[in-house]
Amino acid sequence: MRWFRPLAAATLCTTLLAALAACTTSPTGRSQLLLMSDDQLDQMGAQAFDQYRQELPAADGQSQRYVQCIARAIVAELPAEQRRQNWEVEVFRADEPNAFALPGGYMGVNSGMLNVARSQAQLATVLGHEVGHVLANHANERASTESATQLGLSVLSNSAGLNGPGGEQLMGLLGMGAQYGILLPFSRRHESEADTIGLRLMANAGFDPRESVTLWQNMQRAGGNAPPAWMSTHPSQGQRISGLEASMPRALDAYQSARSAGRTPDCPRP
Repeated sequence: MRWFRPLAAATLCTTLLAALAACTTSPTGRSQLLLMSDDQLDQMGAQAFDQYRQELPAADGQSQRYVQCIARAIVAELPAEQRRQNWEVEVFRADEPNAFALPGGYMGVNSGMLNVARSQAQLATVLGHEVGHVLANHANERASTESATQLGLSVLSNSAGLNGPGGEQLMGLLGMGAQYGILLPFSRRHESEADTIGLRLMANAGFDPRESVTLWQNMQRAGGNAPPAWMSTHPSQGQRISGLEASMPRALDAYQSARSAGRTPDCPRP
C-alpha cells in the first residue's frame, strides 16, 4: 500500500474540514457543498449580465413589459431576502430560445423564447425554473463541486506518484469518471430541482402549472436530437415531463389557493 505524502494528506484533511463547514441544504432539503460567498456570486452575476447586455440588443418595449409582468409575479413569491433584491429583467433580441437568472437579482430572456413559450404560464415555467437555480445556489454548488473534484484528483495524482505517461493516462480516465459520475449527475440533479422549485413558484404566483408540461413538449419539438441523458447536463425532455407530472397534484392545490387569494396574473402577450 502506498501511503499519502504528509503534505498531500494535510491538504486533503484541510479540504475535507472546509467542505464539512460549508455543507448546507437546498430548498428541497438536499445536502449541498457551498464554498463561495454570496458577494462573490453577486459580483459574477452582475458582470455576466453586463456582458450579455453589451453583446445583444434589447427587444421591443412590448416584449419587455410582457416578460417583466410575469417576472414580477414570480418575484413576489420568493423568500423575503430574494424578494427585496432590485431584480433587473431584460428581453434581448436573439432567435435562440434561451433564458437565465443570475445571482444578484438578474433575469434575461431571448426574444426567441417567446416562440416556444406561447402563453404567460409557459413563460412563467421558464422564469420559475431559472430563478429556482438561483434560490438553490446551483452556481455556487457547481463551482464548489468542480473545485473539490479537481483538488481531489490533484491530491491523488501527487500522493500516488502518477506523474509519468501511464499515470497521465490513468488520471485522464479518472477525470472522465469524475465528469460522468459526479459533475454531470450534479448538473442533471440541479435541472430537476430547478423544475420542482419553478413549478412551486409559478403555481403560488397564480399561473396554471399544467402549462409547464406543454412548455417542455414545445421544447422537445424545437430541440431536435439530444445526447443520451447520462452524457448530458440536462435530463431528457421525457424525464422532465415525468418529474413535473409527479409533482402536479401539489402544484395544482397551490394554484387553486393562489387563485382563491386573488393572485390572477394577466400579462398581455405581444
